[in-house]
Amino acid sequence: MTRHRISAPMHGRGAQSGDLSTRFALPSRSADGDWLDARETVDGPVDKLRTTVTEEHPKAVLSFNKSPDIPFDRSVNAYRGCEHGCIYCYARPTHAFHDLSPGLDFETKLFVKPNAPIILRETFARAGYRPAPVAMGTNTDPYQPIEAQYRITRRILELCLECRHPVTITTKSDRVLRDADLLTELARRNLTAVSLSVTSLDPQLSRLLEPRAATPAKRLAALGVLTEMGVPTNISIAPVIPAVTDIFMETLLQAAGKIGVSSASWIALRLPHEVAPLFREWLAVHFPDRASKVMAIVQDMRDGRDNDPDYFTRMKPKGIWADLIRTRFRIACKRAGIKNEDLLLDCSQFRRPPRGGQLSLF
Repeated sequence: MTRHRISAPMHGRGAQSGDLSTRFALPSRSADGDWLDARETVDGPVDKLRTTVTEEHPKAVLSFNKSPDIPFDRSVNAYRGCEHGCIYCYARPTHAFHDLSPGLDFETKLFVKPNAPIILRETFARAGYRPAPVAMGTNTDPYQPIEAQYRITRRILELCLECRHPVTITTKSDRVLRDADLLTELARRNLTAVSLSVTSLDPQLSRLLEPRAATPAKRLAALGVLTEMGVPTNISIAPVIPAVTDIFMETLLQAAGKIGVSSASWIALRLPHEVAPLFREWLAVHFPDRASKVMAIVQDMRDGRDNDPDYFTRMKPKGIWADLIRTRFRIACKRAGIKNEDLLLDCSQFRRPPRGGQLSLF
């Protein structure tokens, strides 16, 4: 991506610019200085950057993967782009495929698949389909703000309950509690688990990192409510950003242990493709005093690179800093009483739905 100097922080957004990617040799955007100087005089005040939503109707919504270093082989992402605007989001580069910016476009130009539950039902109904846990929230958040309008995540959970199909959720939003009724019933049948990602305990830092996600306190509270309801829960400290968020690891795990969270996990900061320059830009704006230190540690964990794309090692950083975080995490989990026992969801209850109709009541 072609980067330009930022004159002032972009408030309320994670990305600080909207440059197009150069990865696919697409035309670049350039801002003419003379035009910018005269813009307000000619056109009036600049409009506030607003979110747009485009509906799309794909023929398939269940994505399969053969990645050997992730614990699921299928996922559903009802939304493309994410209004939460997390600066470190590894899904940002997907917008480049559509001639859109992985920066501001990713968090303001959203795409939604309103027919996703219908297509998923047809997939479940196929004679050759074999059930395995469906992961939601692996690319973009299933409980980002537009879920309140479209309710696609809820409809998918309703389908999973109807078909007795296991499903997992990863989110940064306490909006997950709106579907507590479905999650509780799914959990009663050993068909679900919910992970909430919490990066820090500082709401001001979270507003910079994840400007439109729920506050850390709300996410922890949601974990507590789900745990009380019997839903298996996980606190995901992801990503761990050295010299920025790693100081919160022990206190986050201690808080999770007190509310009875079932398990915990962590992922070191990953910066694939366009995420690396976007994150560097973010550091320069918000943490210029430690930007070089942060990236030096990141590169130390990634064999001298901003990012390691290789299987296995991408999820298992190396070096002294990585070993230190790994040791801190293990000790903190032990002190917090988080056992991290494996959870196996039940696939044996699956009931294949009839094509184009509801399951029989009998």
